Amino acid sequence: MKIELTAPNSYSCEITIELSWDEIAQDYGKTEQKIIKTIKMPGFRPGKVPKKVVLKQYQPAIEAQFVDEAIQKYFMEALREKKITPINQAKVDDISFKQGEPFSFKLNFEIEPVIELPELKKNNLKVDKTVYISDQQDIEDAIADMQERFSEVVTVEDGSKEGDFVVADLQKLDSSGLPLIGKKLEQRYIKVGEGVIGGNANTKPLLGLKSGDTTRIELPEGDGPATNTYEVTVHNVEQRAPAEINEDFIKQVDPVAKDEADWRERIKERIDENLAHRSDESFNRSLSDAMIELVQPEFPPSMVETYLDRILEDMKKNNSGKIDEAQIREAYRSMAEHNLKWYLIHGALIKSQKFSVSQEDIDQEIQRLVDRTPTSEKEIRKFYKKPSNRHKLEDDLLEKMILGYLQEYAKIKEVKVKTKDLREQAAREEKNG
Repeated sequence: MKIELTAPNSYSCEITIELSWDEIAQDYGKTEQKIIKTIKMPGFRPGKVPKKVVLKQYQPAIEAQFVDEAIQKYFMEALREKKITPINQAKVDDISFKQGEPFSFKLNFEIEPVIELPELKKNNLKVDKTVYISDQQDIEDAIADMQERFSEVVTVEDGSKEGDFVVADLQKLDSSGLPLIGKKLEQRYIKVGEGVIGGNANTKPLLGLKSGDTTRIELPEGDGPATNTYEVTVHNVEQRAPAEINEDFIKQVDPVAKDEADWRERIKERIDENLAHRSDESFNRSLSDAMIELVQPEFPPSMVETYLDRILEDMKKNNSGKIDEAQIREAYRSMAEHNLKWYLIHGALIKSQKFSVSQEDIDQEIQRLVDRTPTSEKEIRKFYKKPSNRHKLEDDLLEKMILGYLQEYAKIKEVKVKTKDLREQAAREEKNG
């Protein structure tokens, strides 16, 4: 078998395979005999039709089946010989076959490219790192959130006020004010003055309501300006009373805290830990982006399409409605290309630097997670008994090694950001819709 291999670029391959008749004659004979045995004709017993009679009618079918089988067989042999693994379905071209003569064909396919990494030097990678500066308001907001989560529900007897919850049935009405059958929402919680219930048009009718009262409100229909009228029948009006900050509450939310001062200090530590984690995640993305920009790896188009196929498959599983596949492919294409570039660089760095994670490394990381939250030790150890979860942890540790290595060649510029500015920005964005 003669194999000619060409590579137009780092991920495309073209193989031309040529075989003499002597090399394929035996295989051709087997295909011929296999088909002859299956032929049934009037006047002959099954499998006993004379060869000449069969060939006169079925010669083209025999040759077509042989070509299909032979291409698959000899292509696989060529791949093993050249130690190549395709990542997509090969396209077959230029098939040349005639009984008694050499057989040749050509296949085009893609492979995962070998990434040539540049020699890294100090300050090769220019990366910004955000340093978040928290303040007292962050602590107060965190405490208020805990108070809300552990709030006590109190029934309001003297009429609903803004911020109260109205527990009610919502019956959709037609243009004449009659109820629409099958369009009733039961036992819904409506917070007065917030969300789609906000605005003067709805807030005013919901004020002062008591159990048994009815009123009407307008709710938007989809994303457009159109609205529908609903009749609201009140079952109950409730108020969430924030939990009082006392010794019992502190012990409930943080059993380790010694007193209120220690509790507040521990809250600050957790806030700063979360901000540091947020900073690290952003920095790591910037570091990988800088490496992608430096290497500019080529990637096979088929890898992108396969990536997008998986996204679509997941969306179809989790979405019973119809989805716009073309729109989703377009929306996720840039992300897919970015992730594949990093995947290729990631693999090249593991190979070039011989990064590896041992079982001992994994066990030590699990122990570190247990030490951070000893009350959850049983759940943590159970979670990491599952092989897929241990494998994910191994991948995370490898990623950490790679990013730590790249950081040695990074010129890092710290950018300080106050959480006060982030809150003000979020408020502006919410106000502007």
